Amino acid sequence: MLQQVIANTVRIIFLVLIQALVVGKIHLFDGLILPYVYIFALLMLPFQTPAWLVLIISFFTGWLMDYFTGPVGLHVSACVFLGLVIPLVNTFLSPREGYDTSQRPTVQRMGITWYVTYASICTFLHHTFLFFLEVLRFSDFFYQLVHIILSSIATVMLMVIGQYIIYNTKSSDQ
Repeated sequence: MLQQVIANTVRIIFLVLIQALVVGKIHLFDGLILPYVYIFALLMLPFQTPAWLVLIISFFTGWLMDYFTGPVGLHVSACVFLGLVIPLVNTFLSPREGYDTSQRPTVQRMGITWYVTYASICTFLHHTFLFFLEVLRFSDFFYQLVHIILSSIATVMLMVIGQYIIYNTKSSDQ
């Protein structure tokens, strides 16, 4: 258990730093595509993680992101929203026989179709909340919708590629 806590903490700090120092500096198509890979840490939490703990972890992940990138509360609120959504999406996508609670949601364990569906739903909801909260208006609704969709696609692609780079099919579920 302690090993999982340490691994998740390191993963969160690493991904927030990668987001703040590298990925956050990439603005494709004049800022239309902005991948947020730090949410990968939240999507990788084991199925057995209680919902209240997911919210706490989400809060601190968002706080770290706000600390490094700017507007206080923007990423905190989006991450807490994501923390609320993750257990609901897990329940919605649950296989008939249920999840093995000792594992985490990865492409290798759950399959590419399940993972892309899971990551896409969570990422789209996070990005929708984040981007509309950031601009606080619906006047450019279709521009924002394209921004959300393209950023979500880029984020999910980076998360799937990251899983294939980090985890191999024979590795244990860490």
